[in-house]
Amino acid sequence: MDITLLGTGAPAGLPRPDCSCAACATALGPDARAATAVLVDGSLLLDLTPGAAFAAARAGHSLGGVRQVLLSHPHDGPAVEVPAGLPQPGRVPDGRELALLTGHRVRAVAMDAGGTGYAVTGPDGQRLLYLPPGGAPAGLGKAAESYDMLLADVVGRPDALARLRAVGSVGPTTDVLAVHLDHDVPPGAELRRRLAAAGARAVPDGTTLVVGVYEDVPDVPRRTLVLGGARSGKSVEAERRLETFPDVLYVATGGTRGGDTEWAARVAAHRERRPGSWRTTETTDLVPLLAEDGPPLLVDCLSLWLTDVMDRVGAWDDAEWAGGGEKELRERVRELASAVRTTRRTVVAVSNEVGSGIVPATASGRRYRDELGRLNAAFGAECEQVLLVVAGQALVLRG
Repeated sequence: MDITLLGTGAPAGLPRPDCSCAACATALGPDARAATAVLVDGSLLLDLTPGAAFAAARAGHSLGGVRQVLLSHPHDGPAVEVPAGLPQPGRVPDGRELALLTGHRVRAVAMDAGGTGYAVTGPDGQRLLYLPPGGAPAGLGKAAESYDMLLADVVGRPDALARLRAVGSVGPTTDVLAVHLDHDVPPGAELRRRLAAAGARAVPDGTTLVVGVYEDVPDVPRRTLVLGGARSGKSVEAERRLETFPDVLYVATGGTRGGDTEWAARVAAHRERRPGSWRTTETTDLVPLLAEDGPPLLVDCLSLWLTDVMDRVGAWDDAEWAGGGEKELRERVRELASAVRTTRRTVVAVSNEVGSGIVPATASGRRYRDELGRLNAAFGAECEQVLLVVAGQALVLRG
């Protein structure tokens, strides 16, 4: 089953008309995208958009063989002139299946936010799932069908991908393509980086793909360290890297700090940002968690882990530090680095980057700064990817 992506952008396209944002200003050439429309084997058109006939011609195809046009959006959208010879666009009721003379079967999938998704089975059995902008499948069960390709709003609804992964509809061999792309993420390298972290990709308008054929998509890094200064956006970046995966275990190393209202507000803000399917545990005992099999871990953050360990070994007292505290701390860091090296889990860890600021005025402050730098270096050495977040922008240092 061949599909041609006549457009891969949001309903208004990218760049949006009359929008002067930075993402729209740089959405040029292959990063410019018309509204998403998909031509399946030249006979089925998913979403009729302005200019679809010209887009097909540019891609070397014709709409003359189209026998069915189906709409997916929550509403039928602005009036679009139906090219001569093209069937009138329609919509399949949720749960109903449509059999085409070409041998394709199309089943309408109910959405949680309006619109209609379409599960398309080709004559040879390949399976494609196409979701509308802003939508995720509703009522998924463990017996959900698996798909060879997924076309979805990965950027706008990452939880849709997480739900499909949770029930096995999307597996390691599923080709996940981001469509309905809007100006929420800068195009080009930044878009590719974010999608690669989710195990997804984007292609230019006019691309023809074969459903079921293996594509060389970058593997999702199994171990990632996200560094950054205060309020740099490092925690948001770390959470974003796992938002398309179900059953994430969020490891909070800071505890509750009873009576500290400012700290409570920080914790609440983090919790509200996280998907509801994630679980949370408050601990600094990271080595056993890394040794266990299980869902992905998000550790936030290593700097608080270090604070706890330095408390335990008496690192703040010069005499205790010289009398064995330093040696014990080094051993704890080695144990943690070894656990990261041998873990089978996907891990994203957050840590502060404090070595570029003012030199602390106290010996204990300088000790903490130095030991955090050593910890970050040891942990990062065991990671496939290391990022530095500055002003909300992630810079790839490794991977």
